Amino acid sequence: MTQRYKSAQNTQPPPKLLPLAAMMLAGSLSATPYVMAQDNKPEEKTLKAVTVKDKAEVDMAEGKNSVRATETRMGKGQQALRNIPQSVTVVTEKLMDDRNLDTFKEALKNTAGISFLAAEGGEEDIRLRGFSLQATGDVFVDGVRDPAFYERDTYNLDRLEVLRGSASMLFGRGSTGGAVNQVSKTPRLMDEHQVDLTLGSHNHVRVVGDFNKQTGESAALRLNVMKTQADNNGSGSSLDKEGVAGAYRWGIGEKDEFQVGLYHLNNNNGMNYGLPWIRPNSSSSALESTVLPLDPTAYYGAASDYNAGSTTHLSASHTHRFSADSELKTQIRKGRYERDQRAGTVRFANAASQPGGQAVSLATFGPNTVINRGNNLKIQDMDTLHVQSDFSKKFQALGLKHELLAGVDLATEDKTVYAARTAGVQGGVTITKPTTTIGTPNDGAWVDESTRVLRVNNQYSSTGWGAYLQNLVQVAPHWKVLGGLRYDKLKGDYDQFGNPTNATDNGTKTSYQMRVGEWSKRAGVLFQPNDLQSFHLSYGTSFNTSGDTYSLGASNVDTPPEQSVNWELGAKLDSADKRFTTRLALFRATKKNERNTDPLLPVVTLTGSRYVSGLEIDVAGRLTPKWEVFGSFTWMPDAKVSKAAPCPATGSCSQGAAGERVGDRPALTPVHSGSAWTTYQVSSQWRVGGGVTFRGRQTPTRSEFEVRSFVVGDLMAEYAYSDALSFKANVSNVTNKLYADALYPGHYIPGAGRLTQVTASYKF
Repeated sequence: MTQRYKSAQNTQPPPKLLPLAAMMLAGSLSATPYVMAQDNKPEEKTLKAVTVKDKAEVDMAEGKNSVRATETRMGKGQQALRNIPQSVTVVTEKLMDDRNLDTFKEALKNTAGISFLAAEGGEEDIRLRGFSLQATGDVFVDGVRDPAFYERDTYNLDRLEVLRGSASMLFGRGSTGGAVNQVSKTPRLMDEHQVDLTLGSHNHVRVVGDFNKQTGESAALRLNVMKTQADNNGSGSSLDKEGVAGAYRWGIGEKDEFQVGLYHLNNNNGMNYGLPWIRPNSSSSALESTVLPLDPTAYYGAASDYNAGSTTHLSASHTHRFSADSELKTQIRKGRYERDQRAGTVRFANAASQPGGQAVSLATFGPNTVINRGNNLKIQDMDTLHVQSDFSKKFQALGLKHELLAGVDLATEDKTVYAARTAGVQGGVTITKPTTTIGTPNDGAWVDESTRVLRVNNQYSSTGWGAYLQNLVQVAPHWKVLGGLRYDKLKGDYDQFGNPTNATDNGTKTSYQMRVGEWSKRAGVLFQPNDLQSFHLSYGTSFNTSGDTYSLGASNVDTPPEQSVNWELGAKLDSADKRFTTRLALFRATKKNERNTDPLLPVVTLTGSRYVSGLEIDVAGRLTPKWEVFGSFTWMPDAKVSKAAPCPATGSCSQGAAGERVGDRPALTPVHSGSAWTTYQVSSQWRVGGGVTFRGRQTPTRSEFEVRSFVVGDLMAEYAYSDALSFKANVSNVTNKLYADALYPGHYIPGAGRLTQVTASYKF
C-alpha cells in the first residue's frame, strides 16, 4: 500500500539553491528523511494525508464555508495572507454562493476600488484604483495569465483573489493597479457532489453540477458543469452559455503530486453595446449629460446582434515536495480563445430625423425618439502557451529564518483580428440595420450576419520570459524584511494589413517589432508582534508595454514601457478567536510616464503622469457564531493628472491624449466605492442576509462630465430542509435602481435592474 509521509525536522544545514531545472531532475533523488504522519492532531484527517496536503485543503475548504480566508497562492506559493506585505482581498466561494454571483464581473463588484470601462469593442475593461486590469492582461487563472477578453463565469471557481498595487515583480508586465487571480476548484480526497438549479426573472434557468470522486488512496477526480439561459440578464443582454471543467489529481500529499485539467466555456450571449448619454435640454452643457430614463432591461440593438465566443485550455501541473517546507510547482497551460461579437453602437438620429426636427434632449425625449443602430464587429482568435515553475522553501541561514520564492516563466501569445470586407472591389457586402424608436425596444429587427466576408485585419505574436527571486527574512522576533527582483524579456511582432484592392488579398502588410527588457522590484517590512496582528510597509514597481493591447504602429513601436510605483502602509488584524479579520491600508500609486499622443507629431510620447492616494478597509468573518460579515471599502480622495501632453506653440489645447487636463481627477476613479454583506443564522434551518454595493461619482474617459453615484441593495433568505437539500432566494437591486455601470465617452451600459432568483441545492 502506498504510504504518505510528512517530513521529519531536518537538522542538516540548508542546501544551496539549485537552478530550477536541476531541482526538477534531482527531485526524485532527494534523500530527505521522512516519517509516518500521526493521526492524533485535530487538523489532520483520518486519511493519514501528509500535513502539507491537509493544511492546504482545510484552509482552502474554508472558502466554501466562510467569507473569511487566511491563505492564498496569489503571492506565488502557498502563503499566509498575514505574511504578504500588500493588500489582498479574497472573494470566497461562500460569498459568491450567498450573493448568487455567477459572473467574474459581478464577483469583482464585491471588492472595493473597482470600476468598468465600456469600450468601443464591446468589452468591459476592469479598472482597479483607476488603472486598467484586463487591457493589460492582469487577470490570471491559478497564477497563470488569462489574457483574452471574454465573459467569464464562476461555475468552476473556488475563489477570487485581488492583489492591490504594483505586482510586476510577481507577474511581469502590467499590474499597475493590481492583479486578479481566479482559483479553480480542485479534486479532493472525498466523495462529495452538489447540484444547483436556479430559476429567476426573465426566464432565467441555470444548472450547475459539482462532482468530486475519490478514485484511490491518493487520487481524486472532479467535474464541474454549467448551463445557463435567460431572455435578459437585467441590463439588456440575453444569456445562452454552457461550460465543463474536469480535473484529475493524483499523488495528493505525496512527494510528487500531479494534476491534469480541461476547462471549456462557450458563450452565445446577446449583446447590449450601450445607450447614449443625454442632456437635460438643447441649451444644456455637455457637463450635464446623464443616463436615459429607461428600464435597464430595455434593448435597442438588433435581434441578430450577439456576443459569441469560446474558451478552452488544457492544463497540467507537477508539485515536487523536497520536504514539508520546500516544494517546486511547475504548470503548463495551452489556451485557445475565439470571439465573434457582432453588435453596434446605439445613437440618437440627427435632429432632422427626430419628431419636430429637434435635437434629442430630456425635454424632447419620448417614445417616438429615433435611434440609429451601428454595424460594429470584433472577431478574433487567440492562442496562448504558458509554462512556469515556482520554487518555495523555508530554511535557516546565518541565524535567520528565510522564506524563499524563485521562479521562471515562458509565454507565447498569438492573436489574429478579422475585419469585414466592404462591398465592391473588396468582395464583401453592405449590411444596414433599420432604425428604431424608444417606444419599441426589442423590435425583432434582424440582419443576416452570415453574409459578411472576412479578411485578416492585423495579427500579433509575442514571446516573453521572466525570472524572479524573492526572500522574506525574519531579522528579529517580530520583524520580517522582504526583497524581490524580477527581469522580463518580451518580443512582439505586429502585422497590419491595409484596405484590400481585390476580393482575395488582405492588402498591403506593414510590420512592426517591439523588444522590451525590464526589471521590477518589490520590498517590504513586516512587524508582527503576535499571532493576531501584522503591520506592513511595502514598495513595488510595475511596467506597461506599448503592446499591452496586442497592437503596435508607427506612433508607438519605439515607445518605452510606462513605469509605475506603489507605496502601501497597512495592517491585518485578527480577533482573539481568529474568526474575524480586519485589513487596513494607506496607499499611493503613481504612473510616472504615461503614454500620450504628441500634438505636433503622430508619435506617442511618455509625457503623462498621474497618481492615486487613498485608504482601503476590508472586514471578513464572524462577529458571533451566527452572525457573519464581509465588507470592502476604498476611499480615494487624492487622485490627479499631474502631467499631460504638451500643447503646441500655436493654437490651443486643454487636454492630454486621454482627454484629461493637468489637475483633473483621472477617469473611472470614484472617490468612494465598495460592498458590504452580512448574514444571520436565525435558526437551525433559516438564514437571512443582505448587503449593498456602491460606487461614487466618476467621469468616463476623455470626458469632463461626472456620472452620478449609486447604491444598490440585495437580499437573501435560505431554508435548509435537510443536510442534503436547501432552498435560497435572492433579490438583487431590490429598489430597481437605475444607474450607469460601465462608462464610455459616447455611451454607457446600465446596471442590472431588479432580479429575483430561487436556487435549490442538493448535496449527495
